[in-house]
Amino acid sequence: MKRLLWITCGLLLSVSVQANVLSPDQLLERIRSEKNTEEQLMQEREQHFLQTRNQQAQLLAQAKKALAEQESRAAALKSTFTANEQELADQEQLLKQQVGDLGELFAVVRQSAGDLAGQWRSSLLNVQFPKRIEQLERLSKSRVLPNAAQVESFWLTVLEDMTATGRVERVAAPVIGVDGQRQTQDILRVGPFSAYNDQAFLTFSEGDNAYRALPKQPSGLGQVKNWIASSDAVGLIPVDPTRGSLVEQLQRQPSLIDRLKQGGLVGWVIVALGLFGFALAAWRMFGLMQVIRSVREQMRNLSQPNSNNPLGRVLSVLGPNPQLSDLETLELKLDEAVMLEVPQLEKGQGLLKLLAAVAPLLGLLGTVTGMIITFQAITQSGGGDSRLMADGISQALVTTVEGLVVAIPLLFLHSVLSARSKMVVQLLEQQCVGLLALHMSGKKRSE
Repeated sequence: MKRLLWITCGLLLSVSVQANVLSPDQLLERIRSEKNTEEQLMQEREQHFLQTRNQQAQLLAQAKKALAEQESRAAALKSTFTANEQELADQEQLLKQQVGDLGELFAVVRQSAGDLAGQWRSSLLNVQFPKRIEQLERLSKSRVLPNAAQVESFWLTVLEDMTATGRVERVAAPVIGVDGQRQTQDILRVGPFSAYNDQAFLTFSEGDNAYRALPKQPSGLGQVKNWIASSDAVGLIPVDPTRGSLVEQLQRQPSLIDRLKQGGLVGWVIVALGLFGFALAAWRMFGLMQVIRSVREQMRNLSQPNSNNPLGRVLSVLGPNPQLSDLETLELKLDEAVMLEVPQLEKGQGLLKLLAAVAPLLGLLGTVTGMIITFQAITQSGGGDSRLMADGISQALVTTVEGLVVAIPLLFLHSVLSARSKMVVQLLEQQCVGLLALHMSGKKRSE
């Protein structure tokens, strides 16, 4: 009704606006027409609502029916589950009563099988008996009581390992070389401890179920080759009693080249300076030995000075007939000749001393650099990963050792060279003083 009033008001407004267009009869007819249209729309909406309400009621009834069915089914399943649980408990109790002591036996067998599978996982004997680890694991994880055949098979497996542990034999087995190639070769196996072929010591590769040649070979392979080639029943060969642990440790032990690489750039500089210093010391040592030899030969024949040695060059300053009237001038000439020989005798000693002093300083530089790398690794990883700090620590320690190893021998070599050169200089001074005394006494040099 309110809606009709609003429509009437709207029409009156429109009529007021367009009073010169519609007559009163036309206006009344228009109002009636729109009223009928509105009533028809209202009836259609009401009919649609009633139909929708009936459909929703039907859906609600169907949902309630399905819910009741599911609740009934859940109750039935719960009852069945409870009954099954009770039945399972009764059957387990019955099984325990029937098994008796066999249950404890089964537990011992299963535990022993699991322990042996873990111990034998990296054994050298797995190449000859490849299925035993799988059998042991299957027995250890089994939930069914083992039968007599399975228990007997487990006993035979243990007996088979005990027998093979005490044998030294040659067998044909797959071997993976250092280059990664897999070939069947004749190997010598000493129980589960060690295995060898003609070229290398071997270890067991679990993933490949084959022997693998070690990348770094320990010493003693020659003894193995000699015993294999001989007909002796007893021989001395290296054996790893830890069944591979010692060999693995030897593989992790870095070689000399690995140590030098750990020193980094500073380490290589120290090595280069050390080699140069040792070469310089050897060259000067060889030169001084020749000088000493030539001086000793010259001392046997002082009357004929030779210019190929320092003593001969000093004697040549005096000449065959020195002027003894001016003794002071003659002494000065001899001192000058000796002084001229000193730089040649002490050649390279200053540089050698410098190298001996610089080497530990470079080692200290490498130590500081390595510590900086270590602190950077700690800052980045929080100190939780030791591998990130290993590089810096290795450089810090290795360079220090390299510096000391280079400096200490160079210092000793410098001392030896200095002593030998001083000995030659002292010998020259002694000969000069002795020659002056001979000339002043009027005797000849040969006397």
